[in-house]
Amino acid sequence: MATCYRHPSRETGVSCSNCGNPICPDCMTATPVGMRCPDCARQKTPTRSLQSIAVEPIATYVLIALNVAVFVGARSSVQAQNDLILFGPAVADGDYWRLITSGFLHVEITHILLNMLSLFWLGRMIEPALGHARFVAIYFVALLGGSLGVMILSPDEATLGASGAIYGLLGAAIVMARNRQISLIQSGLIPILAINFVLTISLPGISLGGHLGGLIGGLVATFVVEQLSMRRRNSLVPAVVSCAVLAVATAVVAVTIAPSSVF
Repeated sequence: MATCYRHPSRETGVSCSNCGNPICPDCMTATPVGMRCPDCARQKTPTRSLQSIAVEPIATYVLIALNVAVFVGARSSVQAQNDLILFGPAVADGDYWRLITSGFLHVEITHILLNMLSLFWLGRMIEPALGHARFVAIYFVALLGGSLGVMILSPDEATLGASGAIYGLLGAAIVMARNRQISLIQSGLIPILAINFVLTISLPGISLGGHLGGLIGGLVATFVVEQLSMRRRNSLVPAVVSCAVLAVATAVVAVTIAPSSVF
């Protein structure tokens, strides 16, 4: 076991959250960003956020534009919407694209407005830290996770909307904040998740499977991406490939369990 850098005779399993030096209880100073050694505790703690570099969230804007474009196009054709919506028996019959296209459909103006505002807020928060490719990869894992959740909990109900993917982005923000030692309570992420979960189970017409599946997909994908970033200097390609594998596996499971008929 490591020993305290100031008291070599004392073993400790705690390290300074800033410099990484092992510290014993007498040398620990609690700060909003974890335990600090005496040297780092005297330094001014910089403000932390999920954004690590000044990157314009282009992918977020593109995803919003795609959602709006599909919403407008589908409203002009009822048949188009029927062909794109998520419905278990249709997926089982070979309409595999519904697992993705349903995530770009919305019922009405209020529906798409709320989802796009959430996408805008979360995208501007985490895309600059992740980069465009990782952000998009996580988004689609979450979207497919939401579709899988629907196939598990309500496959015989027609489902649509970007909320599954957006729940995944909320999960991504939670993982990223935790890794950066940002308070999940003070940041508002856990309260927002709790409020949305209560609304999900309280209001009619909201897909519990889609929301839970999207959240889990976002949590898992972001955990993998963040772990790769910590362990590899150039992790972009492995991160995107890992997300692609997760997305394909999720889609395969969703298709496999999709019911062939409504009971």
